[in-house]
Formats: sequence, structure tokens, C-alpha cells
Amino acid sequence: MNPEADLHVIFHKALEKVDPVLMVRERLKIHGDTLEITGVYENLVIDLKAYPKVLVTGIGKASVKMAIAIEEVLGDRITGGAVITKYGQRGQLERIRVMEAGHPVPDESSVRGALELFSMAQTADEKTLIINLTSGGGSALFCLPREGITLQHLQETTEALLGCGADIREINCIRKHLSRVKGGGFARVAFPARMLNLILSDVMGDRLDTIASGITAPDSTTFGQANAVVEKYGIAAKLPEMVKEVLRAGLQGFIPETSKPGDPIFKKVSNIILGNNTVACREAVEHARRLGYHARLITSSLTGEAREMAHLFASMAMDLRRGASEMTRPAFIVAGGETTVTLRGTGLGGRNQELALAFLVDVLDTTGSLEGIYFLSAGTDGIDGPTDAAGAFVLPHVQKIIEDEQILPEQYLSDNDSYHFFQRTGSLLITGSTGTNVCDLQLLIVT
Repeated sequence: MNPEADLHVIFHKALEKVDPVLMVRERLKIHGDTLEITGVYENLVIDLKAYPKVLVTGIGKASVKMAIAIEEVLGDRITGGAVITKYGQRGQLERIRVMEAGHPVPDESSVRGALELFSMAQTADEKTLIINLTSGGGSALFCLPREGITLQHLQETTEALLGCGADIREINCIRKHLSRVKGGGFARVAFPARMLNLILSDVMGDRLDTIASGITAPDSTTFGQANAVVEKYGIAAKLPEMVKEVLRAGLQGFIPETSKPGDPIFKKVSNIILGNNTVACREAVEHARRLGYHARLITSSLTGEAREMAHLFASMAMDLRRGASEMTRPAFIVAGGETTVTLRGTGLGGRNQELALAFLVDVLDTTGSLEGIYFLSAGTDGIDGPTDAAGAFVLPHVQKIIEDEQILPEQYLSDNDSYHFFQRTGSLLITGSTGTNVCDLQLLIVT
């Protein structure tokens, strides 16, 4: 048993389970003229004879891999299509065009790509089947501002939201009310076409109105809630005047709300979850058991400040090590979700590196030792914040490096500089882009 190596193996096994190509191949089958889809929560059968025109659209970090598999499944039934992905993730497709755009902050390419998909959907009629491929990152990659809002307005708003500690639902609440395609807007422009939205979920609870800002789902949020997010985090001074003006006008009823439940356009839409964080977490548990660990999944809906969640994992690790837990060692615990970071310093890092560093500081401050404790927090997309790392490890041998080089982890944490701490201690996880995205994973081994 090699806990450090096992963390690597378990993490990659979890990623394989939500690999977009393998997932689509497994869950979509053609039988004659019938397309059968097996979802996480529901199944669907579509008679392809009813749709002589089949368009494939897609947004998100996994859209290219999903499109590769869709081309394999549907072949020449596809009459056209295009997907938008993050820069550097272009793939080889025969029938579907690939466009790249900015993430996590939208750019001009995000707008151009959105206009192309918007125009494509406008050509659809009731004999058209639109298969839309949705995955994490879609909110930034698919950007079409409402009238009066510019790309720069959205960029400044996104920057303010990403740095204030707002969670993804709160961020997307505002995004939806500044967009022509979010909050059910893409479903509206595609109506009366039949729309099948295949989703690789990066949102806890798989809320359809939050994943990629709910482009094909009814929106339960309101202008009132969007204004409340601004007030809650005190970011009004950081938002462009036009953004605040639009949010106020919507609150007063001068701008129509986003598409709501009960709107007839959604009778032509099916939203099917193909994979999510829970699928990855369960695979991690199963593989850990095969390696000989007593394994448990504690949650796939982890949210909150990264530093606060670090205290939770540190407490579990310390309880396990001193025999104060019901679990038997060697123990493996996995959790999944998406934490947030409130920026206080000027350093470099991401939420996973921040969580791992706070975990290390907590364990060392409380017990003075990392012995027998192995921890990894990482993003399943291979990207943690504006860095080249997916996340970071906390390993027993790091303590000696800290002591020998007289490193002060607390100083790195206070400056939000987790990347440089883990770079210095050789504990970064660098995978490159994985082509999938189902939030983050936290893996803990205690021997």
C-alpha cells in the first residue's frame, strides 16, 4: 500500500468514469431509427425518423470530447453543428465545427461563438432535432449580452463576482439576467425545434437552471435575487453603471424576466444528466476499496469557503489518526463539490490549492505533525484558478521541507498564495486539461 501513489491512481480512476467520450458512448445507443439515452436520473427514447435535420450544438470544457462521441454515435445523421470550448481544447471533428473562447472571463470569441449558435438555432423548425452538449464553463464560453450590456460590462461583472466569495448559483443568477441566451434563452430561440440537452454537470445538486446558467431550462431566479446578490457581497461599486441600471430596471418591471417554469417552449426540451460529481466520487470509493482501504463518500455537494471546509477535513483526519472515528484505518474519505475563496491577498492560487494549504496549516497548528495523513484537493477539469495546476497534495514528507527551509505556510495562506507554497514544496498536481469537468474532488487517506 502506497498512499501517495494511491491518491494519484484513485483520482485518475474517478476522472475516467466521467470521461466525456466514454460516457456518451455508454449512455447513447442507436437501434435502427431510434436513439436511446440512459441518464443518471431518467431515460429517453427519440424517433429519429421524425427529424430529417439534426443539429449538434455545444458549450463547455467537455464539449469537444462529447461531440467526438456524438459523431461516432450518429454519424451522417448529423446535418451540421458547432461547439464552443476553452482555448487549447480543440479536437478533430468531421461534421461539427469547433470554436474556442475565453474562460472564466468571457471574451470577443465567446460572443462570436454565441452568435453562431444563436443563428443556427434560429434556422431550426419543428422537424429539427437540436442536440446540445452542455458541460462546465458554459456560462463564460457562451456569452451574448442583452441590449445595453457590452462584453466589457460582463467581463468587469464576472471579475467582481469571482473575487467576492459568491457561489456559482449566485454568480449565475446575475449572469442570466444580463444575457439573451441564459435563463432559458437558448431554448426560446430554438423553439419550435425539438431540443435534447445532454449534460455533464459541474453543479452540486445538478440544478438545471444553474448548469451553464440554464440555457435550456426554466429559470427560478429573479431580478430581485440578482440585486440581493450585489447587496449581500457589497460589490455595487465594482459593477458598471449600465449593469446596475439593467438590474434595477428589471426589479422595477421595465425589463422582462427570464423564462419561467410553465412556459410552453419547455415542452419541446429534454434535459438529461449523463454524468456528475457523484458518479466520480462513487468510482473513487470503489477503487479505494479495491486497493484495500475502508472507504466512504461523505458528500458530493460540498460548498462554502475553502478555508472553512479545510477545517472539516483536518478534523476528520486528526480524529482518524488518533482512533476517535468509527472508521477503521487505513481509511479513505472522498468528497466532491465546489468551494469559494474570498480574496484577501495578492498571491496566486485556486480554491483547491487554498483548501489544501488551509488543511495543512490546521493539522500542523493543532497537532504539529502530518504523519499518516495524505490529502489531495483538485479540480476534475485539471484547472484550479488562474494556474497550471489542478490542485495540490498534503503529504507527510512536506513537513520536513517546511522545517528545513523555514517556510511559513501561514504567510502564504494569508496572501492567498497557495500556488507558490505548493510549487516550493513540490506538491502541485499538474494534469493538463482533462477534457471533463464535474467540479472538484477532495481525497483523504489516513494510515
